[in-house]
Amino acid sequence: MKKIGVALLGLGTVGGGTYRILKANHDRIMENDGVDIEVRHIIERDVKKAEALGVDPAIVGCDIDKVVQDDKVQIVAEFFGGIEPAKTFLIKCLLAGKSIVTANKELFSKHWDELEAAAKKGGAGLYFEASCVGGVPIIRTLTDSMQGNNILSLMGIVNGTTNFILSKMADEGSDYAETLKEAQNLGYAEANPSADVDGFDSTYKLSILSSLAFRTKVPVPCIYREGIGKVSKDDIAYGKRFGYTLKLLAIAKQNGDKIEARVHPAFIPNDHPLASVKGSFNAVHIVGDNVGDIMLYGRGAGDLPTGSAIVSDIVYAATKAEPKYTSFDNRNDVSTEKFSTDFECKYYIRMSVADEAGVLAKISGVFAKNNVSISTMVQDVAADGAKLIFLLHKTKESAVNASLREIESLSCVKSIDGIIRVEE
Repeated sequence: MKKIGVALLGLGTVGGGTYRILKANHDRIMENDGVDIEVRHIIERDVKKAEALGVDPAIVGCDIDKVVQDDKVQIVAEFFGGIEPAKTFLIKCLLAGKSIVTANKELFSKHWDELEAAAKKGGAGLYFEASCVGGVPIIRTLTDSMQGNNILSLMGIVNGTTNFILSKMADEGSDYAETLKEAQNLGYAEANPSADVDGFDSTYKLSILSSLAFRTKVPVPCIYREGIGKVSKDDIAYGKRFGYTLKLLAIAKQNGDKIEARVHPAFIPNDHPLASVKGSFNAVHIVGDNVGDIMLYGRGAGDLPTGSAIVSDIVYAATKAEPKYTSFDNRNDVSTEKFSTDFECKYYIRMSVADEAGVLAKISGVFAKNNVSISTMVQDVAADGAKLIFLLHKTKESAVNASLREIESLSCVKSIDGIIRVEE
């Protein structure tokens, strides 16, 4: 029986869940996978967290060097989050030949190249299944199950907080501010929710997923990012009238030699597989040139779902004879020429205008001048004028932006109130 020593860096929500799974499933893992996993060290300042889990206090401390110097520790699982001290600690462990398992998407997306360089130097493995989409095995799917395909696109709901908020707004007709407050009260959103609602969390995950999908580094700064803070319940209601559901999507596509990567709210048709993903659940839809459409769905966060992905990686690392590294250059200083920023998709536009003759003709004229074609137009009465809602045919982002700058300057246009991309 192969004996595997493990150290856990942090004992918060996911770290605690991982410890519980390792203890509860210890005998089953031994029987099924032939490895006897022993938690030898836990780095944690809050002793009460360890006590609550029944951890032997003798293995709890704050000295990373004890982990590094323990020859019986082969695998280190990190749960700190953020960049430091996680980065320093993990590089120390990698250089000492200890494989690491992490759910830290920010660290991994920004410093993947440094971590992998240290892993190669120390002959250690680097495992990060839990960094994206919680307990859903998306990383292993991309790295070990799609070799017979060129991946054409990847589109997903990869943040549970924003999906909970948008689902509640759609189901109950509530506005963004009150739904965000409810999400915070229920523990779905942090007191400072920016990482989720402003799209940072989804951007880190998309950097990792799209890099694996297209076998080329997609740095965080090369990903367009827009959060859900400007989403109105009016937009969601109009979307329903057109047969659309609103989601915060992480989207990556390969078009010839160009890659586009973006995170933003988007309307999708109600019959799209992602439209039915509600609450805090996550899902990723992949299109391969041979397999066609694949969708993975499940819980994207939480102690046990994410802990299950961590434990999967620990067992995977323990049973692999040799570590496997990326086949592409994952440095951040890649040429930006390979990334397309002038996206092409359909658009939903909502604006407030004066209730007078010739308004529609003026706005339509601006769209036509910029080669933007209108698919559908709805006019509704407002208290102090009118609302115009447009669905545009597929067009370039630059053409839409040029049109809206000119339309906004028209005296008959009071405000442009909503701009949402449409993915079909």
